[in-house]
Amino acid sequence: MNTTGPRGNATPSRAARFGGDLVVESLTALGADSVLGLPGQHALGLFDALGRSRLRYLGLRVENNAGFAADGFARLRGTVAPLLLSTGPGALTSLAALQEAAAASVPVLAISSQIPSAGLGGRRCGYLHELVDQQASFRDVVKSVHTPRSASQIPSAIAAAWESALAVPYGPVWVEIPQDVLLAPTEVPPVRDLRAEPRAVQPRAELVAEAAALLAASERPAILAGGGVVRAEGGEQLRELAELLRAPVACTFGGKGAFPWEHPLSLQSWLEDRHTTELLEDADVLLVVGSGLGELSTNYRTFAPRGRIVQIEADAGKLESNHPAFGIHADAALALSALCRAVPQRPADGRAEARAAGLLKQVRERIDGQGLELEQQILTAVRDALPDEAPAFFDMTILGYWAWSAWDARRPGAMQSAQGAGGLGYAYPAALGAAWALNPDGTGAAQRPVLAVSGDGGAMYSLAELATARQHDLPVTWLIVDDGGYGILREYMTDSFGAAVGTELARPDFVRLAESFGVPAVATTPERLAKDLAAALAAPGPSVVVLPATLRMFAPTHLDEPDC
Repeated sequence: MNTTGPRGNATPSRAARFGGDLVVESLTALGADSVLGLPGQHALGLFDALGRSRLRYLGLRVENNAGFAADGFARLRGTVAPLLLSTGPGALTSLAALQEAAAASVPVLAISSQIPSAGLGGRRCGYLHELVDQQASFRDVVKSVHTPRSASQIPSAIAAAWESALAVPYGPVWVEIPQDVLLAPTEVPPVRDLRAEPRAVQPRAELVAEAAALLAASERPAILAGGGVVRAEGGEQLRELAELLRAPVACTFGGKGAFPWEHPLSLQSWLEDRHTTELLEDADVLLVVGSGLGELSTNYRTFAPRGRIVQIEADAGKLESNHPAFGIHADAALALSALCRAVPQRPADGRAEARAAGLLKQVRERIDGQGLELEQQILTAVRDALPDEAPAFFDMTILGYWAWSAWDARRPGAMQSAQGAGGLGYAYPAALGAAWALNPDGTGAAQRPVLAVSGDGGAMYSLAELATARQHDLPVTWLIVDDGGYGILREYMTDSFGAAVGTELARPDFVRLAESFGVPAVATTPERLAKDLAAALAAPGPSVVVLPATLRMFAPTHLDEPDC
């Protein structure tokens, strides 16, 4: 017998199965062990079914933070992160996080409720949270939109969305299901046999042969490795090819860890430096792998190659989107493996290693001549305090911008940031999602700590998630660099206009605020930072370290930015 629930909604019998059960059964059948998100009125049928499933649930306090947490989870796991959201305001609040997932090729599967089916089609029925076309808000952000309108359509829609998220290029996808479909009783059998099998993009043999011939004939080859190498787990193939060609390798900010930082052929990641730009420009054949040669990777579009570019990219839309190239649409690891089999071994005459060492010497001399000892001291302290196996998540903050160029990422994926879309508030919720991913057994025993780094302005976006960290005892240490405002915008405005407007911020006492959530916190200094941060990372559960400091960026080397 049905009873009456809140606001007169019918409360279904617990013995039956409903549309919401098909959602969680489909996710489980596809391999999910966790979901992240927030409940809402139209999504209650989905969350009711979640309570009957084996799926672990990480509930955030703000939908955009939930999206960032799903992003961090997916980056650490290398697979789909299911994100459960409600209708209208709840759905729309996630858009900035989904934009970051799209820009950074992160497979987030967002599942949203919808108003009842009777209100769809732009009829303006006046339902709570009603939008004329909710999907329209997401079509320009996500890879694909899936809209089951009956219970029997749910498993296929979830499988199609899962496959789309994992088809190269990875990215977020959107599923929305009306409230009545989630609540409707169903006779569809429990979902057990569901498959999503995206295919890797194989390199065409004739393209590999031509690229190998170009590289073999080159006198000054060089390689630029992007995030596509990391996502494809192509680091070993990249190292082998670089050593065969004796080619120096630079990594983009998203490609950190794809190539060993201290390798004799490593150019590291100083892409915002004219010396690196000039070395890449001077290559007679530049192999670009897993990068679209966007704004940051080309030193704000000042890169003007004089030689030939060979570009390997799994996202066909990025091939030759910024520079003419010999394009190969393929998975980075597969293409690199094929090239390793096709190019001959060059003699090790030491010239390539000398070019790499000479570049890093020039970069070091330029940075050392700018009076930036404090910034280098702080970045070194953070790196020294962080165990090699612990990932770090950086917000859009000056210390994060330093890390793009100077951070020694000793493992692929060990440094993550929001440089894809460039939104504030990414680091802390993404780190929470990563910590959830690293503890899949749900016992609360930390496998390894996670570091989040924010400025005080970015931290204000995420303060509510201190409650999430405490509730789930997540081992995330949050370093907040407090300079009293939006530091990088202050610097940009002062340099460009002579004064900054709108950049100065009132903020709380972050230590006392964290402690009010039951999260241990400490104020530190540059001299004590390494010790205090190491202690926080070693302690169980969440922690906060606050560093009052005003940092500066190193001087740029690009001139006026040309039109795209």
